[in-house]
Amino acid sequence: MNKNILHLDLDTFFVSCERLIDSRLQKRPLLVGGTGDRGVVAACSYETRRFGVYSGMPMKLAKRLCPEAVVIRGNSSIYTKYSHQVTEIIKEKAPLFEKASIDEFYADLSGMDKFFGSYKYASEMRTTIIRETGLPISFGLSGNKIVSKVATGEAKPNNQLRIDPGFEKPFLAPLSIRKIPSVGHKTYQILRNLGIDKVSVVQQMPVEMMTSVLGVNGTTIWKRANGLDNPPLIPFYERKSISTERTFTKDTTDIIKLRTTIFAMAENLAFQLRRGDKLASCISVKIRYSDFNTYSKQLKIPYTSADHVLIPKILELFNTLYQRRLLIRLVGVKFSDLVTGNYQINLFDDTEEMLSLYNAMDTIRNKYGELSIQKAASMGAKTIGRFQNPFNGEPPVLLAHRKQ
Repeated sequence: MNKNILHLDLDTFFVSCERLIDSRLQKRPLLVGGTGDRGVVAACSYETRRFGVYSGMPMKLAKRLCPEAVVIRGNSSIYTKYSHQVTEIIKEKAPLFEKASIDEFYADLSGMDKFFGSYKYASEMRTTIIRETGLPISFGLSGNKIVSKVATGEAKPNNQLRIDPGFEKPFLAPLSIRKIPSVGHKTYQILRNLGIDKVSVVQQMPVEMMTSVLGVNGTTIWKRANGLDNPPLIPFYERKSISTERTFTKDTTDIIKLRTTIFAMAENLAFQLRRGDKLASCISVKIRYSDFNTYSKQLKIPYTSADHVLIPKILELFNTLYQRRLLIRLVGVKFSDLVTGNYQINLFDDTEEMLSLYNAMDTIRNKYGELSIQKAASMGAKTIGRFQNPFNGEPPVLLAHRKQ
C-alpha cells in the first residue's frame, strides 16, 4: 500500500492571526516579534520579504530594510488559541497526526484512496480549516514527510500541491538545494563552494561523496534529495521538561534584578507543574554572559512541584553558577525528569496552612491569570510566563525572546 503523508503549514501564522484581529493590517507590511533594539523577527508578512526581511532577522535590521512595516510585539495566547482551533479540526479528521510546531502539522492519510481519495480528503480538510478559522493554510501531499514538506513550500501562499508516487525525484530536481530540510546556511555555503546549488546535482552524485564531505548529514541530504528519506510521524507526546529564558535589554550585573528574575521564573514553572499534575526531579539554571559564553548547572532532587522546595534550590544553583561577575545577557530555568502525579506532602516540613495557601493561590491564577497573584520577591520581574497548559501535547509557542 502506498503511503500518503500530508504536510500542512499555516501561512505566515503570527501575521495572519494579527490580521484576523485587525483587518486594517491586511496587505500592509507587517513584522511580529521583539520590539526592542535586540528583538528578533518572529514572523514577517510576504510584503516585507521583497525587501530582504526574513524570520529570525534582528528587528533593528528589518526596520531599516523595510521602514514602512508595522511592528507588533505579538501575543502568544492569541496564537495558541488559533493553533488549538486548527489542531482540533485536524484531530477530528485525521486520527494519526503529528503537531511539529504551533503552525505545522503532518497527517497519515494512507488507505484513504481505497475509500475516499487522499487528495480530495486533504483538500476538504484545508477548506474546513480556512472556513472555520479564517486562516490561510497550504499543504503538500506525497509518499513521505520530507517531500510533502518541500511541496508545501512550493505551493505557498495559500495553495496545495500533490506529488504522485514515482515523481518525487523529478519534482525535487530543479529546486535549490536550500529547499531540502536540514540544509542550513553553513551547509549551503559548503555545497555552493563545491558547485552544488540544485538538488539535481546531488541526485547525480554517489552517496559516498556526500558522506565524505558532510558526514552523516551528507547521507541524510542525499537521501532527501532523492526522495528516499522517510522519518516516521511522531504523534502528540507529553513534554518531558519545561523551561523559560529571558534576554535582558541591557547586559546586567544587578544581582537584585537577576535574583528577582530567577525567582519569578521558578515560581511560574512550579505553578505550571502543579497545573499539569506534574512533578520534577531535576532542576537546572543557565547563564549567558555578554561574551556569549553559556554555562549551566543542574541538580537532582526528590520529586516535587512545591515553590518552597524548588525556588530555594534554584537560587542556590544560581549563586553557585554565577562566579565570573561579568555582565549577564540571558538567564534561564528548566525543570526536567517529569512524571505525572500530585505533590506529596512532606510531613516534616509542610503545614496544612502552606498546602491550603498553594491551593488558594493556584485557584486564583487559574481563574484570573498567572500574574494575578505573585510572591512579593518576584514582582520586579516583567512578563514571566504566559503559558497555556504546557503538558497537553502542544508544542511551545516560539516567539522572539521577551525582553526585560
